Amino acid sequence: MGCVNAKLVPGEGDDTVGGPGPETVYTGETSKSKDEKLPKDKDFTDIEKVSKAESDNQSQAQSQQQTMDKRKYRVKMDPRVTAKYDIKALIGRGSFSRVVRVEHRQSKQPYAIKMIDRLQGKEVFEAELAVLRRVKHKYVITLVEVFESRDKVYMVMELATGGELFDRIIAKGSFTERDAIRVMRMVMEGLKYLHSLGITHRDLKPENLLYYHPGHESRILITDFGLSAHKRAGEEYMQTTCGTPEYIAPEILARKPYNSLVDEWAAGVICYIMLSGTMPFDDENRTRLYRQILTAKYSYTSENWKDISSLAKDFIDKLLVLETNERMTAAQALTHAWLVSNTAGSSNINLHRTISHNLIHRQQSTRANSTKSNKSNRSNRSNLSNRSLRSEHRRVLPEEIEQLHKDPEFVAEMNSISSQNGDSNSTHSGQS
Repeated sequence: MGCVNAKLVPGEGDDTVGGPGPETVYTGETSKSKDEKLPKDKDFTDIEKVSKAESDNQSQAQSQQQTMDKRKYRVKMDPRVTAKYDIKALIGRGSFSRVVRVEHRQSKQPYAIKMIDRLQGKEVFEAELAVLRRVKHKYVITLVEVFESRDKVYMVMELATGGELFDRIIAKGSFTERDAIRVMRMVMEGLKYLHSLGITHRDLKPENLLYYHPGHESRILITDFGLSAHKRAGEEYMQTTCGTPEYIAPEILARKPYNSLVDEWAAGVICYIMLSGTMPFDDENRTRLYRQILTAKYSYTSENWKDISSLAKDFIDKLLVLETNERMTAAQALTHAWLVSNTAGSSNINLHRTISHNLIHRQQSTRANSTKSNKSNRSNRSNLSNRSLRSEHRRVLPEEIEQLHKDPEFVAEMNSISSQNGDSNSTHSGQS
């Protein structure tokens, strides 16, 4: 359940894009930015993102399979689509969808097309289209056009080729607080824009933050709006239980009405990981993990934090706050001293060795655990879906939260937390 790793380079003008054409649900092609050269395309998707390193190591057998898939999907696709786009490769699979890399026949511009089954994937494309048809921002993925047939929907996106956030950090030889500041500025700008339109992402996590191109100055793109929500007139809060375990906000776990500030909580988790290579809330047992989140129990006591500035820690503390009325909004985050100071208050120490070591260690541990638990159910996708911090296949399930609230011990703990919140304006537990 996610959109393609694709980005339409927005031009100047209105925040929303024009309405549907006669044959398509939606169309709004624009030319690329004058100051940003379009890079060569690589294969990345939100459903099953193939990193640069993995793409470079694809075997000859996989290439042959791609050629076969290319022919197969060219035949199956709507002729209106193939008349306009040349099918290059199958680059992603989802439960009810397939993603192919294509090339526009006239402009030779690379794009990605996500094909969704209209019946089985109805909720997927309706949720994404409701959001993507409204957005046009340099840090948010944008739709190019949509074709509809009787049984399929074809969502055309511009291809993002720079890879996922943490893959990029590991591949770089250097990463400092200043680099982290640049990332968080872009993320917060994107969130501020989305929230101004009444859009809440609800599944913000590292693999949904992509670089537009491999260059050093590439911008970040917020992608994958499969779980997003668009606030309608008169609606103040949401109640649907959804998200990814490690990044879900405590108010969702507590089954309280929530608003767009769940995205800021997730951004705080991402920032914590980006500066240390470790997660603030981490436990293989989901019940214990959720209890950590519900009490905001995290710390800065490990060696990983010795070179991180106090401003960076304060930035995270103001995002990982239990009381939503005390949590920093995206707009407020953009005025925080850590993002504003940049060179003045932030450290220029190279954090790459510590961060990459921790991320790779987690990746290896996850793969080892996956090998043990999946020996009887192997697939050729397991090495992709179980990489470090990758979590597309680990959704928060409403039934598990329901079961959690039936646990007397958990209920007692929740009552205790509510009582404590009544005595304090801010209850986060971040410690230096």
